[in-house]
Amino acid sequence: MTSTEKILYTGKTHTTGGRDGASTSSDGRLDVKLSSPGGPGTGTNPEQLFAAGWSACFIGAMGLAAGKLKIKLPADLAVDTEVDLANTDGAYFLKARLNVSVPGIERDVIQSLVDAAHQTCPYSKATRGNIDVTINVV
Repeated sequence: MTSTEKILYTGKTHTTGGRDGASTSSDGRLDVKLSSPGGPGTGTNPEQLFAAGWSACFIGAMGLAAGKLKIKLPADLAVDTEVDLANTDGAYFLKARLNVSVPGIERDVIQSLVDAAHQTCPYSKATRGNIDVTINVV
């Protein structure tokens, strides 16, 4: 990072108990119980939280790309994100799929928006080269 960086926001959480614990944000807006995937608990899990954050950020990045191209995105635009917790030979890793639906816009236009969003979305940048990511226009 350079000395000219500008921090726009810092999300702060306090988590106890790991995958079977709880997490709260410093501003009190997030207060969730956590459960291991497939376990008996009723809480969410880190993979679901990551998928929700990434899809929300990706839609924002699509909005920025659409604005530059003077395209109005429909209110029913959706990104269904799937984050896999995987294991090979005892090593854990993530894989992800983003399934993007933009009703009423031509597929090639959607693809250009998706490509631009994937280059600018901070979650996409953070995962690039680190996890297998597939983006589908559906």
